[in-house]
Amino acid sequence: MILLTRLSGSPFVLNSDLIERIDSAPDTIVTLVDGSKYVVSEDMRDVVDAVRRHRAEVIALSEAVQIAAEAVHAPPPPPARERPSLSVVTPDEHRSEVNR
Repeated sequence: MILLTRLSGSPFVLNSDLIERIDSAPDTIVTLVDGSKYVVSEDMRDVVDAVRRHRAEVIALSEAVQIAAEAVHAPPPPPARERPSLSVVTPDEHRSEVNR
């Protein structure tokens, strides 16, 4: 949705996905896919810039949501490996192991 201003000065929000074309003759006229027309006080370039910003925000938010969802559903990290412990073998224990 983009914020625009009627010629009367009252603001309104328009679903930018429904814009079919924008004309400037000399007022800016936004025509929607259903044939509705809105005369706005913004310049044609300002309307186009607003649509571009809106679409960029949608893409950026989509990316942020996807990254957050992947973080939530990521597999847990592998468990920490235990270091092997060293044991002390006395000479008597060593002899008994060798003689077995």
